[in-house]
Amino acid sequence: MSQFLVKEGVKNQIRKGEKLVTTHCCYCGMQCGMHIRVDEKNNKVVGVEPRYDWVLTKGKMCPKGVTAYQTIDHPDRIKTPLIKKNGKFVEATWDEALDLIESQYKGIQENYGKDAVGVYGGVSMTNEKCYLVGKYARVGLGTRYIDYNGRYCMSSAAGGFNKTLGMDRGSTLPWTELEHTDTFFMAGSNTAECHPTSIQWFWKAKDKGAKLIVADPRETATARVADVHLDLLPGTDSALANGIMHLLIKHDYVDNEYVQERCNNFEELKDMTAKFTPEYTSKLTGVAAEKIIKAAHIFGKSPRSVVMFARGAEQQTSGVDNVSLYTSMALLRGQIGKFASGVATFTGQGNGQGGREHGQKADALPGYRKIANPKDVEHVAGVWGIKPEEMPKEGVSAYEMFHLMQNKTIRALHVICSNPVVSSPNINYVQDSLEKLDFLVVNDFFMSETAELADVVLPATTWAEDEGTTTNIEGRVIRIRKVVDPIGESKPDWEIMSMIADRLGKGKYFDYSEPREIFDELRHASKGGKADYYGVTYEKIDEQDGVFWPAPTEDSKGTPSIFQERFATEDGKANLAVCDFRGPSEVQSNEYPLWLTTGRVVFHYLSGNQTRRVDFLMEQCPEPFVEMHPELASKYQIENGERVKLSTPRGEMITPVKITKAIRKDTMFVPYHWGKKLAVNQLTSPALDPFSRMPEFKVCAVKLEKLTK
Repeated sequence: MSQFLVKEGVKNQIRKGEKLVTTHCCYCGMQCGMHIRVDEKNNKVVGVEPRYDWVLTKGKMCPKGVTAYQTIDHPDRIKTPLIKKNGKFVEATWDEALDLIESQYKGIQENYGKDAVGVYGGVSMTNEKCYLVGKYARVGLGTRYIDYNGRYCMSSAAGGFNKTLGMDRGSTLPWTELEHTDTFFMAGSNTAECHPTSIQWFWKAKDKGAKLIVADPRETATARVADVHLDLLPGTDSALANGIMHLLIKHDYVDNEYVQERCNNFEELKDMTAKFTPEYTSKLTGVAAEKIIKAAHIFGKSPRSVVMFARGAEQQTSGVDNVSLYTSMALLRGQIGKFASGVATFTGQGNGQGGREHGQKADALPGYRKIANPKDVEHVAGVWGIKPEEMPKEGVSAYEMFHLMQNKTIRALHVICSNPVVSSPNINYVQDSLEKLDFLVVNDFFMSETAELADVVLPATTWAEDEGTTTNIEGRVIRIRKVVDPIGESKPDWEIMSMIADRLGKGKYFDYSEPREIFDELRHASKGGKADYYGVTYEKIDEQDGVFWPAPTEDSKGTPSIFQERFATEDGKANLAVCDFRGPSEVQSNEYPLWLTTGRVVFHYLSGNQTRRVDFLMEQCPEPFVEMHPELASKYQIENGERVKLSTPRGEMITPVKITKAIRKDTMFVPYHWGKKLAVNQLTSPALDPFSRMPEFKVCAVKLEKLTK
């Protein structure tokens, strides 16, 4: 590493007794480049510096990234194994904790079968750890029941991309091309808060004349700078997309040559969208017809456009339909596979892309292979050194695992890098399900709401205490570097899983001394799959500052832009989506007359287990709130800052009011980063998308009550 970095004359000096370690942020899929400043004598992180030469974020960092280093040596860190005795946690040695886990797992599986132990993973981990979670479940434990928190985050995007394009990579183009795009159509994403370091690319494009269309029930910071804000009702994205495509076809904005040569189902799509006139679409979505028409003309006339979406469009029972239809908008315009054009989803978790590619999903194996495919099983079994018939069958999705805990099909669970008691819908049911388990193990570095329910808590390391790779929002595989040695007796998750597997007699399959060995195995396991990492190496990542998959050969430099010649379907053509509007699973009623939607704020991340421990972030946003329109507040005689009660059939919460005109009059918004009585997921719907099994976080019917003094 050079002795200093230079940006516009500013030097980030390496001071005596310190070093700067180049790595990436631990939070969202932007994976912002940073240098962690380390006091070498005390093995202590003392600060962070922006990395100006990281191509995607160019020195930009958000409030979470700037303060992320403060979690590494935080006083709340779990530093030793903890065992619950008489309802209270006591410190234990690793041998004591592993002895108990071994005894419980063996006893439960001997009495109730291998599948009685489940694994619930997460994607705020490296590729190496995410890959090993799948192998640990299927080889170490021999269970079919494994899923992960990405089911709540990226599964509908994956489902939509697979249905239309035949492959799920979160972006079909490198984001460095975005500044050359003419129009952005952004649905269900407040990127200004949720991915703030990405905004620079949109500003660069707008400086060159680009247009921005935003579909969102709220007038977010992103929507406020849009050329058109489509303020749709929650849960009506599929109607909006069909309405836009109706106009693209009507006004001859379709790239007919592209569609004829590269797409299926055009005539069927044309028939389906025929009824989605601006007036009909307006009736379904609540968006003024003239806005829909204006957006369609801007998008239809644009030489280069990118359609982008996030959880607002995806966390619905029609999430896969929504993604498929928005993707079809780009296909009608002939945009996918062309420069500065295509589709992309905003990745929520740091490794939301890589974490879903390599075997944490209930039906998936590394490289996006499928358990239902005998050839895929044969390949991965060969890499793992097991017989194909030893590979467990498909399991169930994350939320459906809690049903199996209720009926005692799953009796023990190992939660790794996740906090489902906050992040799941209908969390009162989820907590009850976990409490019905015979045995619960949690890996974490802070005592989360889920860890509080555990019988054993194992101290994991933070992102800065281990090596590995992640895959960013574009599909670019990058390096995460070890900054300091693990604190206390904490260990990286891959080592913890390997130790447990060894206790269960499977140690020969988990004989790793460092993450690089795991990545090498991942490369071979993914070889020939759709998410092919075989040509990605640590050395190549360092040389190129990241490698886009697929990289199928050792000579490959990666594939920044995909689908330039063919799609990943059997016939090489994209499948235009033919989906009617279905609407949300719940409807408004006299008892529950309003809509509730949820989302993020810039100062917090996911369940808040990390960010709620950073003083600065908590000072900025110490508790959740409910946004509502002034007319709605007036109707209920509610003042700004007043506390109100929100209720659904699943639960209730009390929260302060933030009155704003930047939201629909029939809709309320609550951020989801808090647990227990402050958790909005007490209220949210557990209804699932039939294809992705994504819960409908983004829309449910709710009752608002003014509290009496």
